[in-house]
Amino acid sequence: MTQKQRSLIGGISLLGMAGIICKVVGVLYRIPLAGSIGPAGMGIYQQVYPSYNLMLTIASAGIPVAISRTVASCLARNDVRNARRVFRASAIMLTGLGVVMSAIMLTFSRQFASAAGTPESALSFMSIAPSLFLVCAMSAFRGEMQGRRRMAPTAVSQLIEQVGKVFIALPLASHMYATGETYMDCCARGAAGALIGTSCAEGVALLFMMACHFLSGKELAAIPQNENIPVSSYRSICANIIGISIPISIGACIVPLANTIDSYMLVNIMKGYLPDNDALIRYGVYSGLVLPLINVPTALAMAMSINLVPAIATGVALRDQDHIRRESATGLRFASLIGLPCSVGMSMLAEPILSVLYLGSGRYTAEQIHLGGELLTFSALTIILFTQVQATSGILQGLRKQRIPMYTLLAGVVMKVALNYTLVRIPGFDIHGAPLASLLCYTVSMVPNLYCVSKYSGLRLSVGDLLLRPGLATAVMALTVFGMRQLIGPEKLSHSLPAVLLVILLAACVYLVSALLTHAIHREDIPARIRRRIGM
Repeated sequence: MTQKQRSLIGGISLLGMAGIICKVVGVLYRIPLAGSIGPAGMGIYQQVYPSYNLMLTIASAGIPVAISRTVASCLARNDVRNARRVFRASAIMLTGLGVVMSAIMLTFSRQFASAAGTPESALSFMSIAPSLFLVCAMSAFRGEMQGRRRMAPTAVSQLIEQVGKVFIALPLASHMYATGETYMDCCARGAAGALIGTSCAEGVALLFMMACHFLSGKELAAIPQNENIPVSSYRSICANIIGISIPISIGACIVPLANTIDSYMLVNIMKGYLPDNDALIRYGVYSGLVLPLINVPTALAMAMSINLVPAIATGVALRDQDHIRRESATGLRFASLIGLPCSVGMSMLAEPILSVLYLGSGRYTAEQIHLGGELLTFSALTIILFTQVQATSGILQGLRKQRIPMYTLLAGVVMKVALNYTLVRIPGFDIHGAPLASLLCYTVSMVPNLYCVSKYSGLRLSVGDLLLRPGLATAVMALTVFGMRQLIGPEKLSHSLPAVLLVILLAACVYLVSALLTHAIHREDIPARIRRRIGM
């Protein structure tokens, strides 16, 4: 394995582990939050996030990827001077966009709340607005660091965001909940308090990224500048960044746009045959309990996509086709290694996981937990599809084919919205139509992405690496989970956190051993220090 391959796997591991820790902290954070503001409060909290994520994606999704790709290409040619100019130009653009987006959300907070069908959420929209500016500014620093293949600052800043939520947002949520006069007023104020804490945490993370940028300046200064490369004008740099980022931003906006449509569509459709409060609670269970759990393993998929863009861009800049094929194959293989076991394992343990996490809070009934378990059983199957979509999108963006994942995701989301509209309108289906629509969305996106990766990278897709070997290891793991469920008993498992953790740990160990025996995990994937300790 080359040093660059180790860099890719190391970057995926670092950002992936940080991402998983962040997602786990996020899920654990939601347990006391749900206990503080209740299911209706969680419904309000979750109605704000889709609009926030959509606006944040419009402002900041494409430019950091463009920074990462452009900086990586510059440094591959020892062009430090233009790498610095890329960062300066991008930082100005992102900061300006952040100011505009924050102003829009503050000004039209009441309109956003009315469109969501919950006027009480206006205060929450105002509370999260400053975060748009803070995250946009921070994205410039993250993109530059990722282009330099320095993933640690991004990982630490993500941890700061999550830990800040625990120590700032939770106390604010509890305090503001207690200031309400009616039940819905309490819920709305509690959700707003949590979102104010989120904005504060983003501010601390931005300060950290700024410090990392200025303290690491000596690393760039140590690289000898290739004087044969002319200085690029700021105008040409901005034009290039915009040209790269627009299709990426549009593509990245598609899923948040679908989630925003969900937040407006699902509650309003279900209000046609359910009481208003019941419709909001069902949406709160799905978006507040189920989707955050889905997002835990997908943190690794996001880490893969972030690492693959500069890795592939370096190969394109050097015209090294072997490097491109090698990095692409590694990314796709890791997507299957991560996605398959997480998808199957979470689906099999859906209700026990939700029961031990949320039933003890007293805010959720057994019936609501059962509903969440049904939704998570189907929703978990999107993990394998999402990991492949993210990996292929990262590869295509590195190959300068960023329009392709934009088109494929758009096709998937159109199908998702159509199926949501069809199924959720049926009283017998109601919220259960949402996870089925997501499965269709990512399937429609994944298939053409894989074809295009093979076509443009020159990589011949390996059925063994992508499906058979990780699938066999996952099947062995699934049999272990099934056996443990029968041995412990479904009822006891749903009320014992140690039992659930034991099953998850045993399943992970069995999968790891099975993946090694089936050669789904290659010997070179394991760090040398660990190989020496276990005698590999």
